[in-house]
Amino acid sequence: MKARRVTANLPEDLLKDAMDVSGKGITETIVAGLRLVRQSRAHGKAMALRGKITLDVDLDESRERRRR
Repeated sequence: MKARRVTANLPEDLLKDAMDVSGKGITETIVAGLRLVRQSRAHGKAMALRGKITLDVDLDESRERRRR
């Protein structure tokens, strides 16, 4: 992963609360937050597809398939 150094002015109480919740340092907490933003966007895109994709899956047959 290529890193980029940034300077940001963050609300002190928000950063402290996030660090308390994550139990990690500043960088790790901010990276975790950025990942959550990315996941939220992906989740939104997936939910937009809800009801638009038709799957024809035989669950019983699928469960009986031999696993590698």
